[in-house]
Amino acid sequence: MFLSMTGFGSSKHEFSWGTVSFEITSVNHKYQDFSARLPRELSSLENRIITLLRTSIGRGKVKLTAEITWDPGARIPTLDSEGLMNLFNQVRRIAKRNNLDTPNDITNFLLIPGVLDINDNIAEQVAHDSPEIWDDMTAQAVRSLMEMKRSEGEKLRLKVSGDIDALEKILSSVKDRWKVASDDALESLRSRYVSVMEHYDLEIDEARISEEVALMADKWDISEELARMDVHTEKFRQVMNAPESSGKKLDFLVQEMNREVNTMGSKVADAEVRWLVVEAKTCIERIREQLQNIE
Repeated sequence: MFLSMTGFGSSKHEFSWGTVSFEITSVNHKYQDFSARLPRELSSLENRIITLLRTSIGRGKVKLTAEITWDPGARIPTLDSEGLMNLFNQVRRIAKRNNLDTPNDITNFLLIPGVLDINDNIAEQVAHDSPEIWDDMTAQAVRSLMEMKRSEGEKLRLKVSGDIDALEKILSSVKDRWKVASDDALESLRSRYVSVMEHYDLEIDEARISEEVALMADKWDISEELARMDVHTEKFRQVMNAPESSGKKLDFLVQEMNREVNTMGSKVADAEVRWLVVEAKTCIERIREQLQNIE
């Protein structure tokens, strides 16, 4: 199974004083990078929410944002009129004693903390008294996120599966061509040995020539690389279709595939095989790019 690291999820809960909405976004990241942006009233929940995210999501850059939509009347200001007038009169008396301008406008005094308060601590109280509500909201948002990640992951899996099919066809063509190219290369090498010995009027030792050709053939041979590629592609399919998402395992296998293909290209001089190697590397690179978005 593939899980995309890109996704979006949300949840919502209605209270008597308003509605709280959670939104989760996830993008590519090599490790776990989780953060939460919460309004002041819910700031005490940050560590709790991030802990829940870490236990639910493998890797990626994940951000949860919370927003409160207050109902009309839920934040009606409360005015301490007695305190306001006491403060206002004290300031006027001090101004008169010190021959200063006596303030006549009471409006500026409303900005002093404690004089005019907005009743917005309801959400903060709920955050403190009922943490299970926020756990449920976080879990619901994560489920929504995971649904999208699975959907996107399946699309990626089909794309990668097609690229693996293409890679296996290329490798099959390499095997077919190598059977012909290796024989041609060995015969060409043997002919050059014979030609050189005849040029210098040396005795032709067939046993020695066969030994030298065998040594060179071992350096050119890509049978082991082709066999390992078969193992890697088979293992890749097993991991790709397993119940859990294993982006890191697949990324490792792709690195091994690329190493084997590079070795083939360095060993073989046949033009057709070398071109097939280029196509194989291009196919592997497409797979690698897709895997960057897999959890």
